[in-house]
Formats: sequence, structure tokens, C-alpha cells
Amino acid sequence: MTSIEEQKSRLGKHWPSRRLDAFRARLAHTDALPQLAVLGCISGLLTALIAIAFRLSFEWPLALLLPQGSESFEMLSRTASFILPVVGALVIGLIMHSCKTEYHTVGVGHILDRMQYHQAQLPAANGLLQFGGAAIALLSGHSVGREGPAAHLGAVCSSLLGQKLQLPNNSLRILAACGVAAAIAASFNTPLAGVIFAMEVVLMEYTIAGFIPVILAAVSGGVVSRIVFGSEPAFAIPLIEMGSLWEIPFLLACGLVIGLAAAAMLMLYSLSTRFRERPVLLRMLCVGVLCGTVATVIPHIQGVGYDTVEQALLGELGVGLLIGIVAAKILVSSVSVGLGLPGGIIGPNFVIGACLGGALGIAGSLFHPDQASSTGFYAIIGMGAMVGAVLNAPLAALIAVLELTYNPNILLPSMLVTVIATITCRMLTRMPGLFSIGRDGYSSPRFQSLSRAGVTSLMKRDFISHSRHLPFERIDDLLKSKPQWIVIEDVGEPKIIMRPADLARYMEEQLALEPDTTIDLQEIPAERWPIVPIHPRATLQEALLVMQQNDDQAVYVSQTAAPLMSEVAGIITRQDIDNYYQ
Repeated sequence: MTSIEEQKSRLGKHWPSRRLDAFRARLAHTDALPQLAVLGCISGLLTALIAIAFRLSFEWPLALLLPQGSESFEMLSRTASFILPVVGALVIGLIMHSCKTEYHTVGVGHILDRMQYHQAQLPAANGLLQFGGAAIALLSGHSVGREGPAAHLGAVCSSLLGQKLQLPNNSLRILAACGVAAAIAASFNTPLAGVIFAMEVVLMEYTIAGFIPVILAAVSGGVVSRIVFGSEPAFAIPLIEMGSLWEIPFLLACGLVIGLAAAAMLMLYSLSTRFRERPVLLRMLCVGVLCGTVATVIPHIQGVGYDTVEQALLGELGVGLLIGIVAAKILVSSVSVGLGLPGGIIGPNFVIGACLGGALGIAGSLFHPDQASSTGFYAIIGMGAMVGAVLNAPLAALIAVLELTYNPNILLPSMLVTVIATITCRMLTRMPGLFSIGRDGYSSPRFQSLSRAGVTSLMKRDFISHSRHLPFERIDDLLKSKPQWIVIEDVGEPKIIMRPADLARYMEEQLALEPDTTIDLQEIPAERWPIVPIHPRATLQEALLVMQQNDDQAVYVSQTAAPLMSEVAGIITRQDIDNYYQ
């Protein structure tokens, strides 16, 4: 091979790396829509695969073990209804006991924590515990859902993809939201609800840069899920519509009742979280005994509970049983998840809302049998209102109702009941939503804006590096290049920046300097700032936080030159960040 061919070969080997570097650099900007769109599609596909694997991990065994399918826990004996959740909880407790404590946090709440404090870098260990723990919990008939774990697994999968590719941290936030949207879309066959949930609960903002990749992720995840499980929605929804406008006062009352139920669930969950410091085996034993004891009386609380939802929608359950399911489900689900059982809370809220709505519908028909709407009408409205109030996500809940029913006529009454329930819950609890309990409010406009951009998109590259001792003959050449900053760096010393204007001013004042004079850049009159390094994957929010912690005015974006050595790739000041935000 000739030398020219060898050179071409070497260049060809580096081509993928150069393309990936350009891809990363573009992602640091807020308008990197084509790149984010590609990542959204990939994220949706990966999330769908992991969500399918998770769902099959407990549905297949349950279909073989239970008498009449994967949700027929009601057919078990009382002894089995008690023993099964106790054994499952103990197994989960032993697994969690063998893991580090930091791996115990799972679910949507864990995603929010990592979004706030760790730039959406979700660890794989928590995801593995979520997968195994939730699968065991659902296999053993615990009163938890599959949607929260699926959302966590989707966010972990997407975040790990970004971490593996060493993408900027601002893009990891979008990827995590993509994973959540795809998981919700795959769970309910409701892609738009998945998008709104990701934007409303996870990202807590609505931007074009967020919408497009999240939409593509939800579509990708939904398509793959439909290939495996079919295109039918999660629930068989009967044809429903509002009977009369005279029902509106009763609907207002329904919103108040559902708001009370949501408030009770939030308060029980909040109370249960106070015992998270107790030994994990003790907590899981309490969860197992509680679920098993209640299940011997009301077995409908066990498992995902979507068969119970369909029965409530079709009006096949009596008022007494519906109210019993509501009370038992609120108690067991809120306490179980509050004590740390790795299961979801979204699914139980659908069950609670459907049963409570169904009970209210039956009660309403007693007063106005001729004008009252069907039980299914109130059940579907109750589902949306309960989820919206508990999660503080009314828009996502309304969109889910619309996608599940394919009936726009349901929107008006559903909007009314959901809003009333959400307001009632907020007024009674003073809590912004279940996933926000125990967490700081961090969704300020400034935080959101600075988290959307990477440091490489704003850093200034027009600088010159030099040691503190500058020969006279090099000053003119340095100033002629018109750099914005002079970086003073010496081996073993902290890096310092100064403005070239201060050097130029000093030279104008020192007319009698000899040609062989050496200028000490750290001694001449000038404003100098020490700078500390920051990783090129960091966001502007991280850069600002570093400046605040060190009381600095600037940082430099580092690039590795050699082991234990870093070079300056660019400079960012507080003023740059302030100008960006303004």
C-alpha cells in the first residue's frame, strides 16, 4: 500500500469519530432539532423493547399460574391471596437489602431527582432493581402499577444511550423525557398522553426542541408496542356520552369527591415516606402483610387491576364493592409505594378513579334515572380526574381520556371534573403532586433555560494562552490578533484570565520599556479572574452553579491534552450566562 493510500485509510478510520464529535457539538445548542429527532426515534425504539420485555416478564408467568389469565387474582383462595404478597415482599426486601441504599430509589420520582441534581444521568443499577423488583411485585399480586416502572426503565435506557455516546448533558434531559413518553405510549396505546405527561411532569416545560423528539419517541414506542400487543387500547371502553347538561351540578360534586380521594392518597403516601429510613426488610414485610390482609377481604386490589377497571366501565360491580375497592386501593397502594416498594402508582390511580367514578355514577342514577349518564361515563371521567389530581398532571390525564375513548364529547365534562378535583386536592394538601412530595421546586424559568444549552454552545474561543512572563517583542503580535481573553497558565499553577485591553493600557503608560524587557502578566495593573475547569458535556446551569460555589466570575471548558492535564477549549463568564438568559 502506498503512503497516499495509507493516509486515506487513516482518515477513513477517524471519520466516524469526527462525525460523532460534530454531532455532539451540535447537540449543545438549543436548536439542534434534526439531531434530537434522530435520538428521539432511537430512544423510542429502545424503550419499547425494554417495556415489552418488562411487561412479558410478569404477564407470561401469571397467565400460566392464575386460573383465568394474568389478572385473575380474585380466583385465588384467601390463603394464597395472603401468602403470595408476603412472600413476594420478602424476596424484594432481600434483594434490596443486598444492594446499596442509593439503588433503592426508583420510579418517576427518581427520574425527577436525577433531572434536578445529576443532569438526567440515570444509573443502570437503579433500573435493574426497578425491573426485577416491579416484576416480582406484580407477579406476587401487590397493589401497584406497571406504568411507573416502565417509564423509569425507558428513561434509564435513553439516558444510558446518551451517556454511552458521551452526549452533552442538555440532550440527556430530552432523552430521559423521550424514554418516559415512549413508555407511557407503549403501556396504554396513548402516544399523545405520553408526550404530554413527559412534558408536563418530567421536563415541566413546553418547547419545540422538546416536543419534536418526544413526539417521535412516543410514536416509535407506540408502533413497536402495537406490533407485539396489538392496537387495542388498554381498556375496553363502551360507547359513552353525557346524558344531559342538567348533570353539570352533579359533576361538580363528583369533582369534589374525587379531589378528597386524591388528597387522602397524597397524605397517606407522604406519611408513609417518613418511614423510608427504617430497615428495608421490615418495611417490605409490612407492605406484604398489609396487602395480603386486605386482599383476603377485597382481592380486586391485587395486580395491575385493569380487569377491575373494565368491570367498572361496564357497570358490572355493585356500589358497595366499588367503594371497598377505592378505600382498599388508596390505603394499600399509597402505603406500599410510600414505603419503597418498587412499583408504579399511575395504574392504581386509574383503578381508583374508575371505581370511584362508577360508584358516583350509580348514585347519580338513583336521583335522576331518566337523565343520568351511564356508569361507564362516570368511570372514565373518574379515571382522568383521579390521575390528574394525584399526579398534578391534568392535561396529560385529559389527553389520556380522549385517546382511550376516541370520543371528543367526553372532553367537556372531563375537563370540568378534572379541574375541580385538582383544585380540591391542592387546597386540602398544599402539595403540588405525588411525584413532587419531598422535592425542591426547581422548575424556575432560569433553571429550565440554562439546562437546555450546553457550555460548548456559548463558550468563547477567541483567546490566547501564555505563561505569566511575556517577552516585550511578542506583545504586539498578541494584541494584533485581537483576542477577547488572555489565559495565563503555568505548569502547576491555577489558570487566570485577563482582558487584553488592560495589557494594552499598561503598554501605553510604559513608553520607556527596553526591547528585551519581560512583562509579568500577574503583576501589572489589571482585573484578573481565576478560572476552574468544567466538562464539555456540562450545561450552562452547571457552569453557573460551579461559579456560584467557588465565587468565581468565569470557568473554562476543558479538553484533555494528556493524562491528568487539560487544555482550555473555551471560556464562559457570568456575564455571558446572564446575557444568554436575558
